[in-house]
Amino acid sequence: MKNLERVYIRLPNWIGDVCMSRPAVEAALASGLTIVACGKPWAQALLADLPGLQFLALSGQWRQDRQRIKAHRSAHPGTGRSVGLLLPDSLTSALAFRLAGLPCAGYRDDGRSLLLKWGFAKPSQTLHAVQSWYWLTREAFARWGVTLAAQPAQSLYLPSNADAVATAQAALSATGASGAPILIAPTATGEHKGRNKVWPHFDELTRQLQAQGYTVVMSPPASEAAQALANAPSATVLPPLDLGGFVALLRQCSLVICNDSGVAHLAALTETPQLTLIGVTNPTRTRPWTPRAHLLGTYGHWPSVADVLDTVNQLLRNE
Repeated sequence: MKNLERVYIRLPNWIGDVCMSRPAVEAALASGLTIVACGKPWAQALLADLPGLQFLALSGQWRQDRQRIKAHRSAHPGTGRSVGLLLPDSLTSALAFRLAGLPCAGYRDDGRSLLLKWGFAKPSQTLHAVQSWYWLTREAFARWGVTLAAQPAQSLYLPSNADAVATAQAALSATGASGAPILIAPTATGEHKGRNKVWPHFDELTRQLQAQGYTVVMSPPASEAAQALANAPSATVLPPLDLGGFVALLRQCSLVICNDSGVAHLAALTETPQLTLIGVTNPTRTRPWTPRAHLLGTYGHWPSVADVLDTVNQLLRNE
């Protein structure tokens, strides 16, 4: 495409999905074009380390988002053409971009083919979410005459700045926790096909780990604090942290134990080993994208407390 200057990338709407979209955004930046990541306001913290990336906060309401995109384009007219790349499959994301005047590329899902300038059928083989969004990005850029690297990196990484590290250390110090504690995340937002995504034995596991001398902490967001306390009342509770502070906290820990949820993907941004507990989800497409993740359980069958405890002890001995 001649005179292509700017690509607006619509990010997914969930924390874990934004984490998994990082390789696609990084590849887009490597093209040398101006990249504007568009997503929920909190998503900026998960991409803040990427040099040169512009960020446009969206509301998720297509009428408001259309106006915000149009306003951004008016404020940054540039000298070349602008296009859109839609990572989510939703109709509303395509509608907002199209009505903002952006010709867009994306998957032909949710009846939105007519809104796409460059529509792609999803690959026939089952791909991890990281691979799927990367494939879409690479194919779209190829249509625009830009070649990207063939494959995404095999892990994710988000560095923690000094302020985030200080916030995490202060939260730990305030509770009297010392050393590198085990962090648990005994919550998960929503259900999967009507089934609870939370492993039901966090309290028993916490008590057994404490009996072995381990410090077990958790730092749930305010909206999940009551659920976390109900699921693991004996754990040491840290205050809620913003995303940057929470990622820095994960780096301070010896191990992260979580459900198949956003915390698993935030932990994938660090080099901290994690144990992700599977019971009602299929991890083929959404497992944490890191060699430091260990999965226990299977689709339809939660692991036992004994199995989790044995695995925890093996992981800690190997560190």
